[in-house]
Amino acid sequence: MEQPRRPPGQVRDAIVAVLSTYPDGASPSQIEQGVRQRIGPVAGSSIRSYLRLNTPTLFERPARGLYRLGSGETRWGPPSSELRDALPAFDYGSASIVHADCLDWLRTREPNTIHAVVTDPPYGLVEYSTLEQEKLRAKRGGVWRIPPSFDGAKRSPLPRFTTLSDGDKEALEAFFETWARLLLPVLVPGANVVVATNPLLSYLVSGALARSGLERRGELVRLVTTMRGGDRPKGAHVEFEDVSVMPRSMWEPWLLFRKTPEGRIQDNLRNWGTGGFRRPESGRPFGDVIRSAPTRAAERKLAPHPSLKPQRFLRAVVQAALPLGKGVILDPFCGAASTLAAAEAVGYRSLGIEKDAHYFRLARKSLPRLAALEGQKPLFGALDQPGR
Repeated sequence: MEQPRRPPGQVRDAIVAVLSTYPDGASPSQIEQGVRQRIGPVAGSSIRSYLRLNTPTLFERPARGLYRLGSGETRWGPPSSELRDALPAFDYGSASIVHADCLDWLRTREPNTIHAVVTDPPYGLVEYSTLEQEKLRAKRGGVWRIPPSFDGAKRSPLPRFTTLSDGDKEALEAFFETWARLLLPVLVPGANVVVATNPLLSYLVSGALARSGLERRGELVRLVTTMRGGDRPKGAHVEFEDVSVMPRSMWEPWLLFRKTPEGRIQDNLRNWGTGGFRRPESGRPFGDVIRSAPTRAAERKLAPHPSLKPQRFLRAVVQAALPLGKGVILDPFCGAASTLAAAEAVGYRSLGIEKDAHYFRLARKSLPRLAALEGQKPLFGALDQPGR
């Protein structure tokens, strides 16, 4: 397959960016995965040749099969003010959206500045690559399945996570471990990290976050019936009419992690305002099961993003993420800015990072619209309260 022509220095810059997250060195395969996540398909031979030709002038080999940046290279990017001043941003109320790659952005942040993360990242990375997004917007599918209309209702596209190769899954793990390692110093002690995932891939994402040094604190269960699963064997529907290849999905896992608190929880709460979850009301703890529903058509019209989550659910999670109701919520994969809209609705400060130019423009429009939605009071965890 012919590789795309790239601007001079793009592969070099991508290799340097990847190695900046591995101060002790990375293997060629890890470097290749990181480069492809950033700039798309690149021949492995090109990356390995560049590493060999620029060692020891640019790179070092601390051990057999490992490369790292030379001692003269910066490992954490340019000074934060340089990058922040150059990035396009949009402010609304107490929310700000920045158009940037979240890995680059995290490298520029001062430590101990984010109090919680609530995010719905690209589950498998492949579906949000430039190529697959172009196919989706052209309604050509690709890794995205475009469901047929049902009873006159047009259903939203769904990513086919079962199509991910072993290499795609390895890249997913490498990406989330790199992301979490960069995120860790930016968080204040005790900060909650709430990450949406799905039953097929949650174990990979969870393992990557745990290896980064974040503490696993369990999972939130979003009870919601989707159109995923439940299908009969393709091409053999009649022969096996009573067989479902996979269970119909009726829940969605949201991983719960946090940065290790300093000392006792009460001390961390006094010093940083973090270390637990805000109760929805006096005498009632925040629960780990939340009834929900697919995002309503009215919300999707305001913010037409393929992975949009409903404001009722997001407001419940966002409100709980800051135990004292103070601090900054970060969504590093902000998409249509639905998490930021939820933060604005409950009175929190928030920051969103979005790499895709199309979704950055969408976020600027949808943030005020979603934040203004009324009648979206959170339903906190109780199983006897139906979702609406």
